[in-house]
Amino acid sequence: MVSVSYINPLSEEGKEIARELGDLNRILDENSQLIQAVIQSKHQEISDDSYIPKNYVDLAVKRIEWHVRKRNDPEYKSNKNRYSFLFNEGISKFDVVSFYLLCQAIGIKFGPNSRESKLMIESQGKIMEDRLEELPRYERKEIVGQILNNIIIDERIKWTFLEDLLSSRKINLMDLILSNGELILDKADFIKRFSDRIELRDPEKMYNLVIGERIKELIMIKMIMQETEDYISQVHDMSRNIEPHPSLIEIGDRISDVLQEQTQYYPRFEGEVTASTLNPNAFPPCIKLILEGVGSGKRNDAIVLILTSFLSYARLYPSIFSQNMTVKVSDADPDLKIIQNEILPLIYEAAGNCNPPLFDDQPQEKLNITAKLGFGLHETPNLKHEGESKWYTPMSCEKIKIHLSTLCKPDEACKKIGNPLSYYTRRMSEVKSKNKPKK
Repeated sequence: MVSVSYINPLSEEGKEIARELGDLNRILDENSQLIQAVIQSKHQEISDDSYIPKNYVDLAVKRIEWHVRKRNDPEYKSNKNRYSFLFNEGISKFDVVSFYLLCQAIGIKFGPNSRESKLMIESQGKIMEDRLEELPRYERKEIVGQILNNIIIDERIKWTFLEDLLSSRKINLMDLILSNGELILDKADFIKRFSDRIELRDPEKMYNLVIGERIKELIMIKMIMQETEDYISQVHDMSRNIEPHPSLIEIGDRISDVLQEQTQYYPRFEGEVTASTLNPNAFPPCIKLILEGVGSGKRNDAIVLILTSFLSYARLYPSIFSQNMTVKVSDADPDLKIIQNEILPLIYEAAGNCNPPLFDDQPQEKLNITAKLGFGLHETPNLKHEGESKWYTPMSCEKIKIHLSTLCKPDEACKKIGNPLSYYTRRMSEVKSKNKPKK
């Protein structure tokens, strides 16, 4: 059976490997054992020397590069053998060290709320999924069970044990089977609790249908992703009191290079809308209504939740849904001049158009606007506070219909979309197409 650390580097086995091999003064040294393990990987492409990681730092960066290219490079499938070594258990002990190096570099240089942190957490989830896919079914089942037994110590698991996963939306409560507030994973436990309620079906087959190995794997993967996020946060907090090792800074710089390469070289889909001056003519009906001003009872959600996220993403990162990446305002507006000079004035003007003006009786909503942009509860956005909160993406049309139905006055174009930002990007794409010179 594969080692536990091959799937879960945060296991006790993984921590022991990191303690034994993770000498920061040697992670840039060429490692012949690593090179040999990579070359011997099944289907590994070795025609170009750059495909072969030579040391722990190379391997750490290759981990991120793999995830970025798999998600964004349209030619990834024809080049995937460049990364075959990631799915060779023979590199397990090297891979564990590279995992810790990545978490430490990202925690120190970028912080837990950065897009680099989100990318690392996503990549760890995906690499676990793909590694499990490579295993025989019996081995896959056994390793998942072993890891869950190590993570979940108590036999009876209260749903609150998964509170962090639920609150961060890494897992959906609807995916879980609960009984008296307890999470049901074990087959015998499921049959004992539910067999008398199941009619016309075999309880064992029902277990395989609604829980089976799928839910166990999902919970295991999401829990390890959450632990990865927690570890990055711990490193970030500790780094405030210690001088970071130069090698970790170098890893952080190389991660930035990988992300820069992604935006520079990978082609985007036809018709994609890039950051540009806002075009009010392309705004959806709900946004136009909010800009005109809304009445008491609707002001807070309309201004803080809907308008703030819509205007900021429409101006700075309209393709957020198609790119499926976690970003910060400063990625598109490094000195925050666009936020200060273009976006906030529009939001404040709409707040002043409300009846009564929003800030007259609720001045604290300025803090909430700043928080929704990702800068925490402060009067105005400041780079030193970025990451204290999340930059919220625009509320979906469905949620607007439920919570602010009076603002939902759909036109013909609304029938084809599910989010106000999607409406805007579609309309802007149409404008772009009309203005494109004919060949």
